[in-house]
Amino acid sequence: MENKINEKDIRLKYTRGLEKFVRSNISYLKDPTFEFKIFQKRVKKTFEILKKIKHIRLNATYPIALEKYVNLVLGILHVEELKDEEEEELKAKLLKEANLLHKEKNKTQYKKDKHKKSSFSDGY
Repeated sequence: MENKINEKDIRLKYTRGLEKFVRSNISYLKDPTFEFKIFQKRVKKTFEILKKIKHIRLNATYPIALEKYVNLVLGILHVEELKDEEEEELKAKLLKEANLLHKEKNKTQYKKDKHKKSSFSDGY
């Protein structure tokens, strides 16, 4: 029982660490004064924090999507020089993936009522 609780704590800590990494980098991507070199430095800095957290296997779709996004962002660290157009394309790609990640997170919260009209009857 103690081992299972400990595993849940580790999983939660890892997921929150991933979310913190993603939020930090997305906020800078949306900054109007975005510079690619500064973004790379920021990714390195936030990754140092993420390295301190123990890695654990994740099964749910949202945490797996978080890991994929983190790996996509970390792939940027190996890029040396980019032209302005390539930087804009990369920024647009990262923002699109971030929006898809946000959509994945909120997918379970927004459910449309199938029979909206029949669910409410005020008697008139």
